[in-house]
Amino acid sequence: MTQQSFQRRDVLRVAAAAGAVALCGGARAQGWPTKPVTMVVPFPAGGGTDAFARPLSAQFSRAAGQTLVIDNRGGAGGTVGASIAAKLPADGYALFMGAVHHAIAPSIYPKLDYDLEKDFVPLMLLANVPQVVVVNPKRVQAATIQELIATAKRNPGKLNYGSAGSGTSHHLAGELFKLQTGTFITHIPYRGAGPALSDLIAGNVDLMFDGLGSSAQHIKGGRIKALMVAGAKRNPAFPDVPCAAEVGLPDYTVTTWYGLWAPKGTPAEAQTQIIDTMKKALGTDELKAIWAQNGSEIPNVTNAAYGRFVNAEIKRWATVVKASGAKLE
Repeated sequence: MTQQSFQRRDVLRVAAAAGAVALCGGARAQGWPTKPVTMVVPFPAGGGTDAFARPLSAQFSRAAGQTLVIDNRGGAGGTVGASIAAKLPADGYALFMGAVHHAIAPSIYPKLDYDLEKDFVPLMLLANVPQVVVVNPKRVQAATIQELIATAKRNPGKLNYGSAGSGTSHHLAGELFKLQTGTFITHIPYRGAGPALSDLIAGNVDLMFDGLGSSAQHIKGGRIKALMVAGAKRNPAFPDVPCAAEVGLPDYTVTTWYGLWAPKGTPAEAQTQIIDTMKKALGTDELKAIWAQNGSEIPNVTNAAYGRFVNAEIKRWATVVKASGAKLE
């Protein structure tokens, strides 16, 4: 079976899960939602995206009165799931929860079969999480980020870091760190943050440049150690972990943000109802607590403003990719 056949089969399967019907755009939006909604999450279960998607799904389902079905589609730094989502029916019953990785992808993947800005409509920013440098304390003895940098400089290439895949924010955060610290750390790409984090905890890799959303519980549980939060300030969820600006890296600012799109052509009425329902879900005490535990604020960026944010991120990461020389591996 050809790759095209596989992709066609995947699209048909997700379309069936979304319950697509061949009606005109206005009719689709009327009475939304009248059936379950499918949200493609382009990474395996257990990663940072899932840490927000799963509880969001539960609260969205309560607010909408219909189930929000999560369909995890990992691979190629999140681009496989994005490709599938871009081809789903634009009927208001198909959503795509992407991330900062998808703003990086255009600069590092030469032949994407979708365009993030042309094939989707931007709905809203869901979460904005600072990244954190975490190590396996049994493999890396460094107690501070300065000690980690010193170890890396003494042993070029000996340390390694896992990522959610080539072209993801985990990968580029590592390349940016190497660029700014004058170190060389070997990159090991995985098919999502979940598998990479599992290997870090198991002691199969040394460190990660991860989003707090997926690392938080493991930091608190002592399975991994946080050495630095990216950015200019400490995170309220981990007040004892120094920020990059404090340790001499004032320009090291990396956040793992998560956002929501719908396939291009989704009726405006459905877009409005989706955003309103998501806002209701995000306004619940349950999600406010989970977002805070994961080190994230609840953004208020929707529609055109969210589209401008994504466009700015695409340009920003293109500069980082060029400066670091990051490539697919």
